[in-house]
Amino acid sequence: MLILGIETATESVGVALGGRDGVLASVAIARGRRHGETVAPAVQFACQHAGVELRDLDAVAVDIGPGLFTGMRVGIATAKALAMALDIPVVPVTSLEVLAEAAESYRGLVVPVVDARKGEVFWSMHRSDEGGVTALGEPSIGGVDDLVAALGERGQHALCLGDGAHRHATALRDGADCALSSERHPSADVLVAIAVRRALREEWMSADLVAPLYLRRPDAEINWETREVRA
Repeated sequence: MLILGIETATESVGVALGGRDGVLASVAIARGRRHGETVAPAVQFACQHAGVELRDLDAVAVDIGPGLFTGMRVGIATAKALAMALDIPVVPVTSLEVLAEAAESYRGLVVPVVDARKGEVFWSMHRSDEGGVTALGEPSIGGVDDLVAALGERGQHALCLGDGAHRHATALRDGADCALSSERHPSADVLVAIAVRRALREEWMSADLVAPLYLRRPDAEINWETREVRA
């Protein structure tokens, strides 16, 4: 089992190759929002250093968001193109799942938070225990006050992680019982680890069925409708 993971949902670009025995090669690049320029070279670099060819892949894993619209589309388009060319399936994983899994050694409430811009954040609630990390509900979007209120309703100490948590660290610390993890971006290594487990259970899909998880309409659509109304 050999899986290529592509992670582009936030400002960091990550590519990893791995299987049942763990990660064979990993590349992480933080170059702002230049996802389109870095994904293909990162895939090539990872394959070269792992000593594998693309034709050796059994599946492609990709972060489908939520996150940066452009970054998500670059990663998903790359994953779908590779899967179609190689006739292999895709394992879709959300950015919030990848972030939450990074806290698997923590015991308690884990809350991944991705910066949604415009004063909003994407988040989800997870429980981490000896059995692993389990989602407690569906992903949400709202202002940081909405997140603080959701944490208050839980009434539990929480570990928050992700670039959204770091951007709103003061508000979260002042308004909720939570600690802040050092994790800022989803990891391609963790993405591959999740994907391997799911692939072994054949929890994958054909490339044409893979779609981004936006949670909010793309800015381009909103701006276009606003122009039409003004016209």
